[in-house]
Amino acid sequence: MLLALATSTPVFAQDATANTGDTAWVLMASALVLLMTLPGLALFYGGLVRVRNILSVLMHCFVIACAISLLWAVCGYSFAFGTGSPWLGGTANLLLANLAAVRAGTTIPENAFALFQMTFAIITPALIIGAFVERVRFGWVVAFTLLWSLIVYVPVAHWVWGGGWLAARGTLDFAGGIVVHTTAGVAALIVAMMIGARKGFPRIAMVPHSPALTMTGAGLLWFGWYGFNGGSALGANALAASAILNTHLAACAAALVWIAGEYLKIRKPTSIGIVTGAVAGLATVTPAAGYIGPAGAIALGTLGGLVCFGAVMLVKHKFRIDDSLDVFAVHGVGGILGSLLLPLFMLPALGGIGFAAGNSMATQFGAQALGVGVVALWTGVATIAIGWLVARVLGLRVDEEAEHDGLDLSSHGERGWDFNQGG
Repeated sequence: MLLALATSTPVFAQDATANTGDTAWVLMASALVLLMTLPGLALFYGGLVRVRNILSVLMHCFVIACAISLLWAVCGYSFAFGTGSPWLGGTANLLLANLAAVRAGTTIPENAFALFQMTFAIITPALIIGAFVERVRFGWVVAFTLLWSLIVYVPVAHWVWGGGWLAARGTLDFAGGIVVHTTAGVAALIVAMMIGARKGFPRIAMVPHSPALTMTGAGLLWFGWYGFNGGSALGANALAASAILNTHLAACAAALVWIAGEYLKIRKPTSIGIVTGAVAGLATVTPAAGYIGPAGAIALGTLGGLVCFGAVMLVKHKFRIDDSLDVFAVHGVGGILGSLLLPLFMLPALGGIGFAAGNSMATQFGAQALGVGVVALWTGVATIAIGWLVARVLGLRVDEEAEHDGLDLSSHGERGWDFNQGG
């Protein structure tokens, strides 16, 4: 890697052929996607845990952002988006060396493209932490995140977005229904089963300590998702506007469907319910945002709200798996659902963009099913192996005393909220 850096010519100046408007939008979108993790996801998850564990959730989000940023710069980008085989990129861009003045197929500098993709690499493993809050070792989180990102996220990103073999077979994923939400959701479900339930689950209600923080975090997630989906157009253009509009409509539909379901079940629409529904709609529309019209977005949001609501009931209440913050049921199920329904809503009659020449709804569905199936299988097998290996070396779960006292104090020696000091 040092040799590659020494013999390369990094590009810092913008080439005359790069579009300044498109570049500015992608840079802004990169900031919006980072905002989704810090502080959006941190606050969203932090409000959902019990009071003695909020700081640990914020720490997990921060350490993942730092560690994955460095991993991405050292080798992640090169292996995901560098020229290589259908399975993995090459080594030409190690340490972000040899970046082109303009990324091929775009109108933006490659360093802007690498920055934008870095923020996706950050939020994907950050989503997983919702499955094992309040009981996991900090060292396991760091080591697992690094290995998982390198072995799962990076190859999958190459297969779908980096010109890999799934892209060659026609699998579509506009902004991460497969690459982000399927991988994170499947991994979350497996880790939740590996680590086991929190003490008292499901007998004792694990009540969120601050729905207000969760709603604030959800608002930041929704705001940042404009960059997540709209930025994936890689330009300030009509495609970006369409993706943002579809994103917003899907979130609105799913949020209302979710609280309608709550009202039918418990006769009370809750703040946690409306934001969870919105996130379910956002995850469901993500793979399709740039390929469908507003009618398709509303339909996908409605279906995402219904299906993800049912998935939460199944995972938590029927199968009694303590996926603590419903990562699989919301992100995994939403991403898979949107990816598989994409061909239907691509139909021009439903406002979609239509299919590539020689393609049909059936062939596109086959490509989507292949992508979802292979990625879910690869993620599952790799997550089991990585989780087990890291657990053997560093341990997976804290002891009962630490879990009882809370991870804020036992893992970090601090309290997120100290009610014994101040007014």
